[in-house]
Amino acid sequence: MSRMIRSAALLLLLVPFSAGAAVTCADVLKVLGPSLADVSCFASDDLTTNNPLTTPANNSLPGLPPFAFTPITDRSVIAPSAGKRTPITKAVPGLQLDARIAGDPQGQARFLLRLPNDWNGRLVVAGASGTRSEFNGDFAWSDYVVQKGYAYASQNKGVLNLQLSTGTDPLGCRLNPASPVFVHFYDNDPGQLFTRWAEFMIKAAELARDGVRASYGRPPRYTYAVGTSNGGYQVRRAVEIAPKLFDGGVDWEGTFVDPHAPNILTDLPPAILNFPDYTASGFSAASTAAKNIQAAGYPPDIVAGTASLWGFYSAQFWEVTQCQWQKRLDPAYDTYVSGTGTYNYVHRLSFSDVGAQLAAFATTGEIQRPLVTVAGTMDALLPIDHHARAYARKVAAAAKHRDRGHSDWDGDRSPAYRLYEVQNGNHIETFQDTFAQLELIEPHAQRAFDLLVDQVERGATLPPDQCIPRGGEISDSPAQPGHCANFFAP
Repeated sequence: MSRMIRSAALLLLLVPFSAGAAVTCADVLKVLGPSLADVSCFASDDLTTNNPLTTPANNSLPGLPPFAFTPITDRSVIAPSAGKRTPITKAVPGLQLDARIAGDPQGQARFLLRLPNDWNGRLVVAGASGTRSEFNGDFAWSDYVVQKGYAYASQNKGVLNLQLSTGTDPLGCRLNPASPVFVHFYDNDPGQLFTRWAEFMIKAAELARDGVRASYGRPPRYTYAVGTSNGGYQVRRAVEIAPKLFDGGVDWEGTFVDPHAPNILTDLPPAILNFPDYTASGFSAASTAAKNIQAAGYPPDIVAGTASLWGFYSAQFWEVTQCQWQKRLDPAYDTYVSGTGTYNYVHRLSFSDVGAQLAAFATTGEIQRPLVTVAGTMDALLPIDHHARAYARKVAAAAKHRDRGHSDWDGDRSPAYRLYEVQNGNHIETFQDTFAQLELIEPHAQRAFDLLVDQVERGATLPPDQCIPRGGEISDSPAQPGHCANFFAP
C-alpha cells in the first residue's frame, strides 16, 4: 500500500496542475498587494512573447527619463536573433503581474510574475543581465519555461537601467572611447550597492512563492534559478546563500566576482589599452597589441571583412563596463584623466577600498544546491578562464574543504556541479549573425535546465563536465570531457 501511495504522489508531481477557474489578479493581490506598488496585473490569452502585451514598450513607465526602463531592448540582449530563438509552439493563457517592490528604499526594485493556468507545480526565478529590467529573460528563459507549465518570476536587481548624461557628470560613462555620448547608470548612485543584486533575487523568489500559493492553493514543489551574465552571478549567489528557497540553478555565462586578481577590473583595462594599437596594425594577430590582449585572458579575435569580434566588444562593452564597475567600486579614481585602459586594480588596493567593495558581494563557490554553469570559449567580455572556470575552481575548493570537515555543511555529499563549455560560444548571441564561426549558447543552457530538473527531481546523474563541440550537444559520454582544448575551433 505504501508503494502505491508513493507512486500516486510522484504522479501528482509529474502532471500539470490545472487551476480550475482561471487565476485572478484579486487572488494574487490579496497576498502580494501590501508588498507591491504601481501594480499592472492582467489575465493574458498568451504569456509568451507572441503576445505583444507580454513585454511592455521601452520608456513606458511614467516619470522616468528615456533609457531608464527598456523592456523591448532588454529581452533581445541575451537572446539570439529572430528565427534562432526559443520556438513557440502554443499559446499559454494565464496571469501576468509587473510591479515595483514597495519596501525598496531606492524606489527602483521591480518584480515580474507569470502564472500559467495549466501549472506544472514548479517555479523558475530569473536573474537579469547587465543593468537590465525584469523583462530581460523574456525570449531566452520565459518563453521556454512557461510553455512547459512553469510559473516564471524575474526582477531587475533593484535598479533601473541608465539615462543620458554628459562628460561633466562625475558618474557619467562614455559608451566607448570614440563616442561623444555619456550615460549615467542608476547602479552607480548612492545606495545602489552591488550587494543588492543577491538580495533582490531572493526577494523575487519569496514574492513569487507567495504569489504561487495564492494562485494555486499550494506552494511550488520545486523552485529553480536561471540567469545570464550578471544574472548568472545572481544564480550562483542564490544557490550559495538561499537553499531553503532554491532547489537548483543554471548559470549562463555568469560574472565571477572575487577580490583576488584576476577579476573584471583586471581583465578589462588591458583590452581597452591595447585595442587602438591592434586596430592600427590592421587587426594583425601577430601584433604586440593582439598578444597583450590574449595574455590578459581573452580569446583570439575573429575578423570578417572589416568587422572584428574584439571591435564589437570594444564598441559596446569594454570601456563602458569598466567605467560602470570602477565608478561603483572605486569612485575616487579619475576615470578619464587617469585613464580607463591604465586602471591598475592591484595598485588601487593601496589607495582605495576597492578590494573590500568586491569582497562584499563575492561569489564563494560554497553551493548548497545543484548548479550547472554553461559558458562559451569565445566570451570576450567575461573570459572563460577568469569567470566560468574560475568559479568551477571555487566550487571544487569549497567541496574539498567540506570533505575535510572544515565547514558547517551537514549534507552527506556536496551538491552536484557541472561546467559545460560551448566551443566558440560567446557572450552575445547576436554576434553570430556577423561571425558565423560562433556557436549559440541558448539551446545548451535550456538543455542544461532540463538536465538539472531531472537531477533534482528524479535523481538522474548529470552528464560530466565537458566541451560541447561545434554543432554538438551535451552528452552523457562526451568526446571532449573537461575543458575545451582551445578557445577557438575553426
